Amino acid sequence: MRKAPCYAQITGCGHDTPERVVANHQLEERWSLPQGWIKRRTGIEQRSWAKPDQAVSDMAIAAGIRALTDADLDPGRVDLVILATSTPDYLLPPTAPFVAAKMGCTNAGAFDLAGACCGFLYGLSMAESHVALRHQVVLVIGANLLSRRLKPDDPATACLFADAAGAVVLQPSETPTGLLGVAQGANGAQWDTIMIAEGGSRANFGAGTWKRRGHLMTMKNGGSLFREAVHDMATVGRQAMADAALQMDAIDWWIPHQANGRLIEEARKALDVPVEKTQNRVARFGNSSAATIPLVLSVAVAEGEIQRGQTLLLTAVGAGMLRMGLVWSF
Repeated sequence: MRKAPCYAQITGCGHDTPERVVANHQLEERWSLPQGWIKRRTGIEQRSWAKPDQAVSDMAIAAGIRALTDADLDPGRVDLVILATSTPDYLLPPTAPFVAAKMGCTNAGAFDLAGACCGFLYGLSMAESHVALRHQVVLVIGANLLSRRLKPDDPATACLFADAAGAVVLQPSETPTGLLGVAQGANGAQWDTIMIAEGGSRANFGAGTWKRRGHLMTMKNGGSLFREAVHDMATVGRQAMADAALQMDAIDWWIPHQANGRLIEEARKALDVPVEKTQNRVARFGNSSAATIPLVLSVAVAEGEIQRGQTLLLTAVGAGMLRMGLVWSF
């Protein structure tokens, strides 16, 4: 029998970043670039990259455990673990079951979600429905280890991307909270704008993969990609607020996907978000794709900026030209 709907409340947040911090000057020296070139173009000052013996599951587990601790929740009470990642430990099996087992979530189902930069928001939306209808506890993690998918001689991508994980615990609640509005979309005609070309069923690893560097990330049409991302970020934000029947004055904080500083600023202007309502931490953390929003959320909660009862606007645009916006009562 289907249970009566309830509300989904975020009761715990956690995050993890590798200890190894790579500052801009280290990369600018490597590429013989003028001092300050990276920050002027991206707004990023540093990023964390994993050590050779680290995998994405290591960060996901650490972030998940911290979220469970923050929620004061025994891992055995988790019913479902959703891991949003584009860089799993292996192509097969999924990484989420391993993460769940290592955290002690012995009663939980678990699956990976490949939604690129929008992955965490898709996972959060799915988790909210699961909690509301099934009255179960869900742990949502966004984690990526992108430093091993970068071309080391390509400043256009290698200076942007970082490694990180962020996690939230969702529990049933009688208090009106959780998802207020949602908007989503995709432009599949530009599916290949950001991609890793080889290793899938369309183009498997071959003898020339490593020479062609087909296992590494490529990004093309940078100017048009930037303009479309700004437009889509603003559009999906407005659509999510309209779905929630709210105006910007009802939003306490905007947490955009931390793609780069210029994109955040242009999208902020297009969406007409006040600077003081914007969570922009890209200078410190860089772009870790699906991990950026839960990472920023966890840091902002830990630092006392985001508080209970506030209304959040979350927006993301990414590979596959996916886009998603959520309005969430925290």
